[in-house]
Amino acid sequence: MEYLKQAKALEEASAIDVEDKVKNIISDIKKEGDAGVKKYEKMFGDSVREVRVSEEEIAKSNETLSEEVKELIERIVDRVSKFAEAQLKCLTPMEEEFGEGIVMGHRILPIEKVGAYVPGGRFPLLSSGPMVVAPAKVAGAKQIVACSPANYHGGIHPAVLYGLQYSGATDIFAIGGAQAIGAMALGTESIPAVDIISGPGNRFVAEAKRQVFGKVGIDLIAGPSEVLLLIDETADAFVCAADLLAQAEHDPYARAILVSTSKQKAEETLQEVESYLKDFSETSPAHDSWENMGEVIIAESLEEGIKICNDLAIEHLHLHLKDSRGAMPQLHHYGSLFINEDSSVVFSDKVSGTNHTLPTQRGARYTGGLWVGSYVRVATHQEIKGKGVAYLADHAVQQSSIEGLEGHQLSAELRLKNKG
Repeated sequence: MEYLKQAKALEEASAIDVEDKVKNIISDIKKEGDAGVKKYEKMFGDSVREVRVSEEEIAKSNETLSEEVKELIERIVDRVSKFAEAQLKCLTPMEEEFGEGIVMGHRILPIEKVGAYVPGGRFPLLSSGPMVVAPAKVAGAKQIVACSPANYHGGIHPAVLYGLQYSGATDIFAIGGAQAIGAMALGTESIPAVDIISGPGNRFVAEAKRQVFGKVGIDLIAGPSEVLLLIDETADAFVCAADLLAQAEHDPYARAILVSTSKQKAEETLQEVESYLKDFSETSPAHDSWENMGEVIIAESLEEGIKICNDLAIEHLHLHLKDSRGAMPQLHHYGSLFINEDSSVVFSDKVSGTNHTLPTQRGARYTGGLWVGSYVRVATHQEIKGKGVAYLADHAVQQSSIEGLEGHQLSAELRLKNKG
């Protein structure tokens, strides 16, 4: 393995500093409720508005959107919802007999109250709301509380707001950051407490989700965007360079990585990245992202390239190979896989239907991304009768005696006596 370009070590705000700030925010919201939320909205976003987005505000906001934009958002919701519906069909209830008189099974139950966080970010991302909200709607959530920063003329960007509404959000609040996460986890006078919080965000949002986990569920903790292109000598350097920059422009800390079995193709791609960047706006995060976080790695073989991919467990893994489908069975750790040159990550970012809320920072080693299954519970049940009672009770009595658990033994013995 050889590096043509390696990421730089950058200093960020210390984890302890972020942890302490978030802890204070959550503590204040617990004590002060709405007043605490508004204090931090003023402090971090200079927002003094009412936190709830009213039906009147939504209606006026919708009027500012063209029909073309609305149709784009509706198409996103439709495709994300259809994919979620197909996934939900794979999650089926079950009930079987496991020995005479022993019936066990499970039900698929929706999480009733969902908190959806949609970051404001540098750009109004039309897909962000539908990606988080639509699967919850498909899963059967009764209440979907959505929060997004009031960083567009004192409110939520109209396209983001329309996406939240059309996807099925029942309550929408113009608040962001750790204060939004704390409010949804704890509940305030205005903001309902939820059962699970999902959606991406900056390091303060991620830390807030970590701190409230246990009080509520969370989907996953995701950082800045990541992409890894695994390529060979058949790849198109122009396309590869564009695919790297498409993710690099998300955030200055986004990671765009090229792993190539061809040194010549890697060098060509590196040149094309630099060429493309000359035409990017000076304010694009892609400049800092590529300069500081971008990497180009030469693998001695496809096998080594695959090993690098599995070790990095990247968020988006895109295969530009002569036989991309053939490499798939050997790849095990990724947030989402993109097979062949034309399967652009951008399609998933925007509208294909798979979810773009995915694990980063090697989280793909132990979890997948946000999906309809994130919003349901698999709850088991059992019914024991007849010969099943005698069989299980006899075992339970013996085991409880060995373990010294008198109450367990008593409960099992009563069933034996009742069947005697």
